[in-house]
Amino acid sequence: MDQKLILITLLIRLGVVAAIASAVVRSRYFKSILFRNEIRSTRQQIQIVLFVGIPVALGVWVRATVPSFSAADVAFESAIIVGVMGGRLAGVALAALCAIPELWRHEFLAFPLDALAGYVAGAFREYAANREDIWSFSPMVDLSVYRWIRRNFPRPRHDWQVAFFVGILLLQFLREQIGRAFPGRLFFLRGDTFWVEVAVYAGTIAAVAIPIKIWNATRIELKLEEQERLLLQARLDALQSQINPHFLFNTLNSISSLVRVRPEQARELIVKLANILRSLLRKHDAFVLLREEVEFIDNYLDIEVARFGPEKLQVLKDLDSQTLDVIVPSMMLQPIVENAIKHGLAPKIEGGKITVRSRLQPQHRLRIEIEDDGVGMAAVNGRFGERRRYPREDSDGAELHTEGIGMHNVAERLRVLYGANAHMAVQSSPGRGTRISIELPLLQTDKEFSAASAIYEARSSMRS
Repeated sequence: MDQKLILITLLIRLGVVAAIASAVVRSRYFKSILFRNEIRSTRQQIQIVLFVGIPVALGVWVRATVPSFSAADVAFESAIIVGVMGGRLAGVALAALCAIPELWRHEFLAFPLDALAGYVAGAFREYAANREDIWSFSPMVDLSVYRWIRRNFPRPRHDWQVAFFVGILLLQFLREQIGRAFPGRLFFLRGDTFWVEVAVYAGTIAAVAIPIKIWNATRIELKLEEQERLLLQARLDALQSQINPHFLFNTLNSISSLVRVRPEQARELIVKLANILRSLLRKHDAFVLLREEVEFIDNYLDIEVARFGPEKLQVLKDLDSQTLDVIVPSMMLQPIVENAIKHGLAPKIEGGKITVRSRLQPQHRLRIEIEDDGVGMAAVNGRFGERRRYPREDSDGAELHTEGIGMHNVAERLRVLYGANAHMAVQSSPGRGTRISIELPLLQTDKEFSAASAIYEARSSMRS
């Protein structure tokens, strides 16, 4: 082959390996394999072989039928890649898959050499003290050598990066010597000048390193998404843990006011509180049915009605029966009801009433309203009687200028769980009362419930 053509072939080959690596990594399943534990089962190794080996075998078949397109054959390099990524079995299996078109061309030495390359690469995988070293392999070995000298001098120790680099060079040298000794029995690019020979070796190194770099970039993205999921879950758990002690503290205050004057009633309320706490301890889900959420606030309101008296605290429910099986975030209504009693009705001498409504809205949405006829809020964001929605377009939705941490946490949880798909609107007028309106996406089916739970586990279908 013309020496200039060899250089062009090497460049095209790098494009071929990059294209194959980029194509297979688009598969969600292949991404999951990359992200799994580095200790791979036999089934996972076979899956890696099929994902990578089929396009590589097609490239070998193209080279075998169209000899002028030698750049399509990257079986040797792919055996090394799959071996170091999946293990010795995977490296040998890929060599066997690619050997089919090679045997058709009577290249009988291709399979033994590719199998040896895959096996040796798998041995390098086992040799690595830290499997993450595999993903940091780079053709820029000069930097690895420099770091190795600085780190180990005067007590030299092995460095996986350098060892793997030298191993690839030795395998390429063995491939070339066998190909020269047995012409026509093994495909390889033959350089007749020193610099072309150097380019051939450099091309082999780069052809191994490029897919590793491409796949490692995907692994890093998946790790970042996993960290984001864990951060989101921790944030939701923190918000939930703030709501529960806050609720408990205020409820105990309500009961304590009855202990001396009405001990029997206080005892009944303690039993109700025990039932509420038992429900909280039993329930760790981020989402529940609206019917369960309503039953929960019923228990809380029983305590508050006993405290204030039925003549000062009335509870009205106007719930559409079709909404009761809709999925909503747990502990969403109780902080709002508590806020209405504590800041809306408690300061009002004659008491008042709380109304809970639920309606289905167009575009598959649920609307829940909690309204009181109490003293109202002094101001919403500095202005009387204003209607304000959260999250707002001009902020991250984190600040909710209402009374108490419970309301703030409800707004924050809605923002974290639904983003801009959920809104909480506050409308209040001094002396007339306050209305809190919440709009959520409508979730009713089992499939949608699973999706909602997945939001808690990982917002966004992170992806892929």
